[in-house]
Amino acid sequence: MAKQAARFVGGIPAHYDSRLGPHLFVDYAADLARRATAARPARVLEIAAGTGIVTRLLRDTLPESTHLMASDLNPPMLEIARQKFGADEKVEFQPADATALPFDDGAFDALVCQFGVMFFPDKDRSYREAYRVLASGGRYHFNVWDSFAFNPFARISHETIGRFFEQDPPAFYTVPFDYHRIDGIKASLMGTGFGDISVHVRKIDQTIPKTQSFAEGIIFGNPVIDEIAARGTTDPDTIVAALTAALNRAFGQDPGRMPLQAIVFSALKR
Repeated sequence: MAKQAARFVGGIPAHYDSRLGPHLFVDYAADLARRATAARPARVLEIAAGTGIVTRLLRDTLPESTHLMASDLNPPMLEIARQKFGADEKVEFQPADATALPFDDGAFDALVCQFGVMFFPDKDRSYREAYRVLASGGRYHFNVWDSFAFNPFARISHETIGRFFEQDPPAFYTVPFDYHRIDGIKASLMGTGFGDISVHVRKIDQTIPKTQSFAEGIIFGNPVIDEIAARGTTDPDTIVAALTAALNRAFGQDPGRMPLQAIVFSALKR
């Protein structure tokens, strides 16, 4: 399921960037970029960079001399990211599988990943690759979503979508919100060789300016739309309308307010 859930192609990237980005990713991107740039690393790799939300903040914050490489499994996501940078800005883009990175050992001083690890089909292998491409003393900074219990919009979305399908309901939202057990993640990092692991739980009270736009992002901005289309029994716009109503009931009429919670990890390569 994780492999299928990682296919952000077709029209998904544009919806992901414009409708999900402002609601879910921008504030956490600022937090992650701040952590990753504090030591002013000279060589930075971002994996699962998506549409460049974190990449843009990294380039804005890092010294001009810093080598910044942004990678993602899905080239259509990187095409959106490229549009955020001028031709004279020093950032490279390269499609890459986080479990088989096409970079030399010790090539980077910092590695960054925003809400990507949950989608890697072999997470331990991705940690080994992160460790390999980091130089000694380099740090891996990444975040993951906490559970449905702390991100009620995701539970509401999963349940609302499921009501339209009596059998085999789309399961996309179980992937990004089911990899949050801190001890297990720490054990994987330590088993890889990482040390000096810090963990921070970050809660945000987020405004929803226009709930319908957010609901459209939830349906059209990730691979759940492919699951819906494959079943062919329900018009996605009908699900958007139902989800808009459910989110309004939970978080209030526009502008609504919803809680978000993520877990941020930082690990050192000794």
